Amino acid sequence: MLLAVDIGNTNIVLGLLDGPDIVATHRISTGTPRTADEYGLLLTELLARHNLGAADIDDVIVSSVVPKVMHSFRASIVTYLDVDPMIVGPGVRSGIRIAIDDPKSLGADCLADCAGAYYLYGGPVLVADFGTATTFNYVDASGTIVSGLITTGIRTGANALWSSTAQLPEVEITRPKTVMTRNTREAMQAGLYYGFLGGVERTIQQFHEEIAENFRVVATGGLGRIFANDTDAIDVYDPELIFKGMAVIYAKTRKSRG
Repeated sequence: MLLAVDIGNTNIVLGLLDGPDIVATHRISTGTPRTADEYGLLLTELLARHNLGAADIDDVIVSSVVPKVMHSFRASIVTYLDVDPMIVGPGVRSGIRIAIDDPKSLGADCLADCAGAYYLYGGPVLVADFGTATTFNYVDASGTIVSGLITTGIRTGANALWSSTAQLPEVEITRPKTVMTRNTREAMQAGLYYGFLGGVERTIQQFHEEIAENFRVVATGGLGRIFANDTDAIDVYDPELIFKGMAVIYAKTRKSRG
């Protein structure tokens, strides 16, 4: 069994993969500082919930965009699972070429998303990840990332709204029943939702206007499910895309190493 770990700015998401099947996923907060032992105990507890132990984990692959967490988390994997994890980054094989100005600047999560989208859904494909930041990466028919766009995530924008204004409350990010709101909370929800959705649709439209070929739009990320069913601009919503991409990277890297 393969343990895939996505360390993001807001959450650490763990996926248990049995061959091509994603058996389970779990989410813990990135923001809480933890020692290697604390991470190790969390890992063993989560495995125990599925009647699994350290001996059941054959290997681990980690994608991280939070360097300060990596030392403790990697140490927990080595100590508690007795595995030296594969890290998505230089030295791994993804089957994806990176043709942006500074390939090293591409986040490990974006690379895994693009690998998953390209090998599962084909290319060309525009991959949209709705997380702490919202990213769009375009992969052409040959499997090359030729462009990337980064903007604010909706929750990040919402946090700025209510933390910078004394009288506006914190609200849940959800699809409003109507744009004709009659109170502050619903007004904020509708404004955040439709403002963000409009930005997503306009961004995808611009990609279509500038790219002289048809392509699919594959979305992922925890907040993507809020919008995916409310726009024709998104063709596929796959909440487990990053784990599928990490499985692709793991298989290609293991094969290249014999």
